[in-house]
Amino acid sequence: MLGLYIHFPFCVQKCNYCDFLSGPISSRDVVQDYLQALEKELTIYHDFLKRDGNLKLETIYLGGGTPSLLETHELVRVLEKCRDLFNWSPQMEVTLEANPGTVDIKKLVQLKKAGLNRLSFGVQSFDQNLLASMGRIHSPKMAKESIMAAKEAGFKNISLDLMYGLPEQSLGQWEETLVQTIELDVQHISVYGLKVEEGTVWGEWESEGRLSLPEEDVVLTMRKYANKILRQAGFVRYEISNYARPGYESRHNLGYWTGKPYLGLGLGASSDYWNRRFVNTSNMEHYIFLLKRGQLPVTEEEILSFRQRMGETIFLGLRLSTGLDLEQFKKRYGVEIEVIYGAEIEKLKKMGLLKINQGHLQLTTKAVSIANYVFTFFV
Repeated sequence: MLGLYIHFPFCVQKCNYCDFLSGPISSRDVVQDYLQALEKELTIYHDFLKRDGNLKLETIYLGGGTPSLLETHELVRVLEKCRDLFNWSPQMEVTLEANPGTVDIKKLVQLKKAGLNRLSFGVQSFDQNLLASMGRIHSPKMAKESIMAAKEAGFKNISLDLMYGLPEQSLGQWEETLVQTIELDVQHISVYGLKVEEGTVWGEWESEGRLSLPEEDVVLTMRKYANKILRQAGFVRYEISNYARPGYESRHNLGYWTGKPYLGLGLGASSDYWNRRFVNTSNMEHYIFLLKRGQLPVTEEEILSFRQRMGETIFLGLRLSTGLDLEQFKKRYGVEIEVIYGAEIEKLKKMGLLKINQGHLQLTTKAVSIANYVFTFFV
């Protein structure tokens, strides 16, 4: 089985924190050319995968950008192409990233009929001032209306993205966002701490000393608030930044974290298949040009060494609350983990950052907030 990610690099406007490969639609002609290129890319991979006997999809994830910005018939067209070329498993998870205000009940009903069964809304906050400072195009009211429309359309698997550690954000504002999120009765919540990236508006402001960020201890308290409030509401933290009601974990993202193969289609998309990592071009004209010629738009490729694969398996497994299954690790690599990483694991255990629990290597509670530091021991 295979996970399929399809990237749509279109949005209304660039948010102040965003460093994703996305931007406003320059013309409808570009959208049409892009969709044709996507269909060609899908067809090329179908032909390769048919030879491998691996045409069964487990998940599809339409991400961006703002995929929901496309017309309904355009999104349906992509889903129908996937259905024509690949075998959909009976329980397949099909996710659309959506921005509040870009969907309505009519659009959602049609997308559900086309096979979509999971929505991920980029809400980020329920505070109007914070949304405006982020450059988001929606209001709290629009976010709630979009979620209600999704429920009315019959969607029973809805996820919200939230952000904390925002400029000028108070603990009270963060707690209020969490409370309002819980009241909406969704199934999945992703909680991300702000990371200011170079090349973004906020990155520029930070370099100029114009960005007022919460103190580190306040940000840590925000993380603890999320963990406490969401757990009390019945959500389980199954990954460092992700909470779900039991049975509603993101199967697509779990595929990444457990090392399952996946293909990424579209501008700048990454893939991990055929024991290699490869990335598409980030240039729109080049992407469309190559696919018109029947060539895959891959511009970067890397074959990971045995040791690199092991290290990646460890740190991705540690992202999960269940941790890394040590028996599965041994089956996959033919060696006990301690033989290769015994010294690193022992050091981290003594520091109180790792533990072994029921055959799984796990981060301790203390380690969750500094997980990236722990990961450096394995990469």
